[in-house]
Amino acid sequence: MVDKPAIQYVVEEAVKVGLNDILMITGRNKRALEDHFDRVPSLEDTLAAKGDLAKLESIQAASNLGDIHYVRQGDPNGLGHAVLRAKQHVGYEPFAVLLGDDLIDARDELLSTMIEVQAKTGGSVVALIEVEPSQISAYGCADVQEIDGESYVRINKLVEKPDVDEAPSNLAVIGRYVLHPAVFEVLERTGPGRGGEIQLTDALQELAAGEGEGHGVYGVIFRGRRYDTGDKLSYLKACVQLAIDSDDLGPGLREWLPAFTASLTK
Repeated sequence: MVDKPAIQYVVEEAVKVGLNDILMITGRNKRALEDHFDRVPSLEDTLAAKGDLAKLESIQAASNLGDIHYVRQGDPNGLGHAVLRAKQHVGYEPFAVLLGDDLIDARDELLSTMIEVQAKTGGSVVALIEVEPSQISAYGCADVQEIDGESYVRINKLVEKPDVDEAPSNLAVIGRYVLHPAVFEVLERTGPGRGGEIQLTDALQELAAGEGEGHGVYGVIFRGRRYDTGDKLSYLKACVQLAIDSDDLGPGLREWLPAFTASLTK
């Protein structure tokens, strides 16, 4: 994504709000993730000797972000299965889940707000955005209830990728969660759902419907800047948006883009 891997934006987002114990659930052939956040002493020595301190600082930034651990998912059995793989590392305390194909602009607050809501409610919290009703079948969808005096909502029901005419709202779940550890026990008995995978949505639905410690699911509706890298077109749009906002590339790109787009209509 412009000048650094998308996963680094995600790790930086977590570290920004004080979450510096990072566990990555990875798959086969993902060693590049570990290599990126590891140090490369020979390269650092070369850059230091050349006096290229800007590049040296850039490569050191990734390895100094936090305490990063890695666990293989093994079989690709869905998001719920991936979250369950974190159980031993997390223990019995609330934790955040950040998906790598959703980027949140560093200038906008989301994760810190979700952490506050989780601490206040004692349940689990999901991030929601409003989408065009015709697009809701690409997302998990939330049926919500407003809470008097609060800026967050209570989740009544979650539906994974509903048909447009069956969706309870246009509120879509995006890749940010702050979860109570009770979700692990639910995931352990959650069978395959839509697509033959263990869906985190199914486990959250059970927590939303139940009572007692760790139950209750709440939503924070995000209206800030989000970059979706989940498909080719969204990825290209995200690169352009991030580049335009950057201090070094932005001015030149903003000057070039109008002339380029104008040339397409001739």
